[in-house]
Amino acid sequence: MLSSLVANKQKKNNITVAFYNVENLFDTIDDPRTLDDDFTPKGKKNWTYKRYRIKIKKLGSVISQLGLNKSNNPPAIVGLVEVENAKVVADLANSMHLRKHHYNFVHHDSPDERGIDVALLYDKVAFELIASETYPVFLEDERGERDYTRDILKVSGNLYGELVHILVNHWSSRREGVEETEHKRILAAETLRSIVAEIESKEMNPKIIIMGDFNDDPNSKSVQKYMVQDDFYNPMKTLLDKENHGTLTYNGSWNLFDQIIFSKNFLEQKPGKLYFKHAEVFNKDWMKIYRGKFKGSPFRTYIGKWYQGGFSDHFPVYAFLKKKD
Repeated sequence: MLSSLVANKQKKNNITVAFYNVENLFDTIDDPRTLDDDFTPKGKKNWTYKRYRIKIKKLGSVISQLGLNKSNNPPAIVGLVEVENAKVVADLANSMHLRKHHYNFVHHDSPDERGIDVALLYDKVAFELIASETYPVFLEDERGERDYTRDILKVSGNLYGELVHILVNHWSSRREGVEETEHKRILAAETLRSIVAEIESKEMNPKIIIMGDFNDDPNSKSVQKYMVQDDFYNPMKTLLDKENHGTLTYNGSWNLFDQIIFSKNFLEQKPGKLYFKHAEVFNKDWMKIYRGKFKGSPFRTYIGKWYQGGFSDHFPVYAFLKKKD
């Protein structure tokens, strides 16, 4: 009895922060300003309202369970990428598994050509929003013209009474090749470091959480050399060393592109302050493909143009924080 009371008290004091690439969360309406035509009822993917509602329900179910193995509450904050607009984020926040948890959200339109953005869900009880801002990553294509990509989202607020800055990222993909696109992710890392420097110029020893789909692993140059310097700690680096402990697969190999990174002052245990405890990948069996050559990989919504009815092609990641007594 005593041990269960202690365990329950420990769970009560644990705070979960999470990140999830939700794989092309588009509504069914054609936006003439973006390349979203495939995700319409008459598009290549035959993206119907029914399929949209199924995906919203499934994603909400996953988010509602993140961290419940060690916390009494679903995540206080959840970074999201591959969301089309504010409407889809609102639909997710109001879905059947999340609506009772008081989620609000921050979303800004990005200039990405496909129309996908980054956003942040937050529990209004746990997090008091102060300000939000976006920062563009200025890329150029081979012709020297602007290559529009996702902005970096900065959200500042009080997480259980403590000022925290959250930076949500979705860096350029490896579609044209890892080495051919590496410079784009390095530029994103340099942009992010300039945001960190701006925060540090205005505040002494700020607490910063960096999260995102970096399209690079924790040991990649863009992350390890250009972003995670002496002032940050990346708990995902140790997870990468574990067998089959990535967040997505490509050609049968695992990658851990989805990461949550903390300024090193989250490692200090001071009275009344939040500190980092532990990080994990959420990869339950019911979220995986259960047979065939992709067995064990994330159960995704589409493979090519073929509808699968799954969750996402990425597993979410989450971390636990605790407040020192």
